[in-house]
Amino acid sequence: MSKTHHFGIVTPPVPGHIHPFGALGRELVARGHRVTVFHIPDLTERIRNEELEFVSIGEDAHPRGSLTRSLAELGTRKGLSALRFTIAEVARTTETMLRDAPAAIRAARVSTLLVDQTELAGGTIAERLGLPFITICNALAMNRESEVPPPFTPWSYSRSPWSSWRNRVGYAASAIMTRPIAKVVGRYRREWGLPAWSSPEDSFSRIAQISQQPPLFDFPRRHLPETFHYTGPLRRSMARTIPFPWERLNGRPLIYASLGTLQNSRLPVFRCFAEACEGLDAQLVITHGGGLKPHEEAALPGNPIVVPYAPQTELLARASLTLTHAGLNTVLDSLTFGVPMIAIPITYEQPAIAERLRYTGAGEIMSFGQLNPARLREAIQRVLTKDSFRNAAGAIAESIRAAGGVQTAADVILAAN
Repeated sequence: MSKTHHFGIVTPPVPGHIHPFGALGRELVARGHRVTVFHIPDLTERIRNEELEFVSIGEDAHPRGSLTRSLAELGTRKGLSALRFTIAEVARTTETMLRDAPAAIRAARVSTLLVDQTELAGGTIAERLGLPFITICNALAMNRESEVPPPFTPWSYSRSPWSSWRNRVGYAASAIMTRPIAKVVGRYRREWGLPAWSSPEDSFSRIAQISQQPPLFDFPRRHLPETFHYTGPLRRSMARTIPFPWERLNGRPLIYASLGTLQNSRLPVFRCFAEACEGLDAQLVITHGGGLKPHEEAALPGNPIVVPYAPQTELLARASLTLTHAGLNTVLDSLTFGVPMIAIPITYEQPAIAERLRYTGAGEIMSFGQLNPARLREAIQRVLTKDSFRNAAGAIAESIRAAGGVQTAADVILAAN
């Protein structure tokens, strides 16, 4: 009889990281194991909706409602302002995780931790408790190589000496910007008698690192550890479905538009999408995640289908094009169905994800500052009519199918335990 494990999850408190962890957790539960997420009270319902166990920590520092206010503030920012705000909030959350999570994890009798690569507290907590841990890359893989640009830059890939120098400078700048987080972790490591880290790679698992990127959706890598696995998107469906007015689809090429869960209150961007698509031989579906008010929905030109939430994968299975902020989950879902994209990156790693779309040929980039209906309309017509975009997206779709997704990720995790 195979051993039953109790896995603990340490993750950032945002949907783009929680949803892949939810899929991975459900896969492990289906194989007979326990999975528990440890986080602040605001995540209670969201984690239970992912059908995982939840233990609340840090209520004094993060009372209910604090995450909602933080994400609302974040949605008004872009570029470096959003990045700096995020770093400050992450440092606060990291402090809470390091202070409160070890006792809760020990009390729950967790046997292995699954740690998001962007949550620096996770590896330190595992060391403190003497637990094995596995790194899960729900964002772009952060493993550093001099030829690979930092994941928060829009830089293209090149093996030239100048590009390698530029990348090293970028990594150094990233270390300076994220110093508030590193200082929190370093203080706890000193207090707990753990050795200091010399680089972010010290926080990654030596047992296994799992990335939900497929192999073809990355720049060429030459120095990944043998324990690194490209598994492709971490997805596992749930029984419930999201309502959608399927009867309104008219059979014309479908354009799917989404700005994800954190940048979804940008009415001018959605209006630009609608104006650009008006009069095209295509049908636009906009999902805004609750970021628009009903009267704003109704005022969008061109009669698009506009919904707060949409069954994304079901629509992408029918789509011809995705308009996206280049959030990784929307991009991977689109590529799973071979759907090319036009990316309008706003902040975080979105410019880097968009650059990978351009590098692979699966999409085009339009800068946020240059976005207007006329330019976007030209780009839409170009991507819809040139076979090269769909062919490139189709090749990545094949790579995703071969990688194995959540089943392969679970196999790797269980083989390492």
